[in-house]
Amino acid sequence: MKKLLLVIIILSSVFILAFPFKPIEKMVQKVEASIIAPDLIDKDSSTIASRVNVPKGFKRVAYPSKSFAFYLRNYTLKPYGSKIINYDDSKYFWQGGHIGILELPVPKNGLQQCADALIRIRSEWLWETDRKDDIGFNFTSGHYCSWNAYAEGYRPTIKGNKVTFHKTASANSSEENFYNYLNLIYMYSGTISLYNELEPVKDTDLRIGDMLIKGGSPGHIVMICDEVINDKGETLYLLFQGNTPAQSVHVVKNLEDATISPWYQLKDNAVIPVSNYTFESAKFVRFK
Repeated sequence: MKKLLLVIIILSSVFILAFPFKPIEKMVQKVEASIIAPDLIDKDSSTIASRVNVPKGFKRVAYPSKSFAFYLRNYTLKPYGSKIINYDDSKYFWQGGHIGILELPVPKNGLQQCADALIRIRSEWLWETDRKDDIGFNFTSGHYCSWNAYAEGYRPTIKGNKVTFHKTASANSSEENFYNYLNLIYMYSGTISLYNELEPVKDTDLRIGDMLIKGGSPGHIVMICDEVINDKGETLYLLFQGNTPAQSVHVVKNLEDATISPWYQLKDNAVIPVSNYTFESAKFVRFK
């Protein structure tokens, strides 16, 4: 019996030496790399549309060149392999759920979280397309705060759920003040206010720029940034997200279906996991 035990120990030692365990980090990296269809990614590209190829049998849905959808689809990305960085310059703890980082600065104040990042992207497009009059969002309290009023010098006085606006600052329509306005919106708006404020959308009418949302504290929200369709009328979508803590906005992988990842099928009331959150009953909204 002792001889048999000794033989087993020797054989086990030989096996371990011959086949050493890989470090956990390398094993995780291998799993992460498998959560994507390799022929769907162009690592040398610099925009969302050029980074992610179209699945076989699909084609991109056409949008006007000056539309919000076109703007999102052609958003510039950092080089492939760039890390998700938190507002304090630390690396996010998990880097395995994305295929691209948007060229969108992360403020050091920590305010630009999931809903805020999408509010910023929408607001910057309105700013750049000379639609500044359309920039405005509800606070969680339901009170509307527009960029025009802020630029004229009006500021909110907030007591509980009661909000009043008074002209307490000089008029200032500069771009620097525009980002001061956005910081105010980040503080008092979020997934709850967007869910209550924005137009609900059915899965049969989804388009680029629409958002998958769970209003709450905490809630979460991601935005559609590309769309493809096949001859059967089946559609697939790309999604990007900000996060809490405030961090790099990134295009997410599909963690459930590696054959089409990073593309997603999106259905009303479906369970849809993204890299760090699971939407238990999908609801969609659209900016006005």
